[in-house]
Amino acid sequence: MRNTWFGAEDPDEGRDVPGSGTDRLRDELVGLDPNDPEVRAFAEHLDRMSRPGPTMTVEGSLRAVTEFTDSVNRARGGRRAAAVALVWLMLLFFALVAWNLLGFLLGGGA
Repeated sequence: MRNTWFGAEDPDEGRDVPGSGTDRLRDELVGLDPNDPEVRAFAEHLDRMSRPGPTMTVEGSLRAVTEFTDSVNRARGGRRAAAVALVWLMLLFFALVAWNLLGFLLGGGA
């Protein structure tokens, strides 16, 4: 992926790509090195924070899950452990619900 914040043409312009050459990002990152990993991370953060979209749809829910998993992958230490524990608790909850539903259906609903 090529970051072009300083006026160069970008072939990905208009697509949903972090650091895609939008005027807002260009204005926010004036004077910063586009090859610096911290600057890239900041640009991606700004892009995520300003991205509007539907929240009460399947697509919005999937985007929220994607953002959560991306943030867990970036996290370190206690935050990562807490996020992993939360995911495991949710999976355990859904497994118990599925097990109870299966028992209810196979047991005749009594």
